[in-house]
Amino acid sequence: MPDGAAEPSESGRDVPLGVRAQLLATEHWSLLASRSTTQGEVLTRISIFLTLTSAGLVSLALAGQATKFDGAFPGFALTVLGIIFMVGFLTQVRVLNVSMEDLSFVLAMNRLRAAYVEIDPAIAPYLMASRFDDRAGSEQTYFFLGRRGASQVAGSSMVFIMAVNSALLGLFLAGIVVVGWTSPWWAIGIGAAGGLGFFAASVWFGARRYFDFWKTYSPLLPSPPANDGP
Repeated sequence: MPDGAAEPSESGRDVPLGVRAQLLATEHWSLLASRSTTQGEVLTRISIFLTLTSAGLVSLALAGQATKFDGAFPGFALTVLGIIFMVGFLTQVRVLNVSMEDLSFVLAMNRLRAAYVEIDPAIAPYLMASRFDDRAGSEQTYFFLGRRGASQVAGSSMVFIMAVNSALLGLFLAGIVVVGWTSPWWAIGIGAAGGLGFFAASVWFGARRYFDFWKTYSPLLPSPPANDGP
């Protein structure tokens, strides 16, 4: 089709390719703005949580020095740790939700790239991000150099928040044990078991939500077999 020629739309009217490109670009910029806003919001939530965690632990140290870790200190410590963990858990839920929202933005923009290539097939070799809206296409867009490995997952904000919350829960459970049984070994064991259990459950839930999504999702533009080329 000649450059600038019109293609028939679903309504039967001829739409110039330039107009179609402008419409696609408008949608692309809208998705980019939404993605940027969402990521900025969750990064702010993470910063607030980490600031609260740091301030809470410092306040525990100061309160411990003032009370000589006796009297009202155990109750104060458990209250502070409980509040911090509650905020951390809510932050973790938001981070997990945003990760799925971000995936939806990536898949939507992959479809738009497919439309760009349909308008001008010559640009295909210059696109680092994928134009296919399946799992392989999303992984290519997230990591241009190949499939995402364990290091990308382990270093993600979601796993980081899970680790911090696991440590906070372990401290909270250990504090309860110390107050109730005054046994440091029981406190260490129960705190470690609770923290590790929470971390394992969080990873399992996050992975299940991710893989369950792909079981129910039907891509519009699946990636071609490897031997068919890009």
